[in-house]
Amino acid sequence: MLKSEKKMVAKIRATELTKVALITALYIVITTALSVISFGSVQLRLSEMFNYMPLFNKRYIWAVTLGVAIANMNSPLGIIDVLVGSISTFLVLKITLSITKNIKSTPIKFVLTAFIFAFSMFTVAGQLAIVNDLPFFITWISVGLGELFSMAIGGLIMYGISKKIDLTK
Repeated sequence: MLKSEKKMVAKIRATELTKVALITALYIVITTALSVISFGSVQLRLSEMFNYMPLFNKRYIWAVTLGVAIANMNSPLGIIDVLVGSISTFLVLKITLSITKNIKSTPIKFVLTAFIFAFSMFTVAGQLAIVNDLPFFITWISVGLGELFSMAIGGLIMYGISKKIDLTK
């Protein structure tokens, strides 16, 4: 590889890392700033809007997963939420990409993503049921509806951003 090619590769890697770090940081800041509504059996985690980012570029799977892991260090559930939350997020992002890969319509991808994430809140409900002795199904409905609301609001924001900024790059 030529010296000029090495510089170009290094620049691309730095740019990619910067984009991942930015989304990770935004996820953490929004979750932490709104921590009063980001954790618990009724939650509105507005940072979940970043779950749409991998629909534009796969690099953001790592950004969102890392954001969840770090933000969940502030969770009242402790390390269980760090582990279960980040692993669940990673898997659900991969599943969402797999389900939506052949769909061309961004709004349809957004709607499917919102419902998939709302359904996946059984993981949060399970944690809350085990740690806080809360009823699983009622908690799942509560957290799932909060997720759906967060994803709907976040979806509108992210869709608007995607019309102004090319998020695929």
